[in-house]
Amino acid sequence: MSAARLRDLVDTMARALANDPQKVRVVEVDHHGSTLIEVYAAPRDVGKLIGRQGRTIAAMRTLAGLAAERARRNVTVEVRDAPPER
Repeated sequence: MSAARLRDLVDTMARALANDPQKVRVVEVDHHGSTLIEVYAAPRDVGKLIGRQGRTIAAMRTLAGLAAERARRNVTVEVRDAPPER
């Protein structure tokens, strides 16, 4: 699975969970076979994306990690509370 498809997977999950899906932005950064996926959301949606005791973000990381493992890649998913400047 390519980094773009990993980004799309995380984007779909994040938008489904967010109250304001239009403000969700997902950015990927590749570096030597490892991918960092940053999820930017409205401050009120960050808590929903993280979930109680971090369970929701842990599940998102697990799913992204399993998808990345099939492509022999490493992936990290992080949630940020401010949308990136365009």
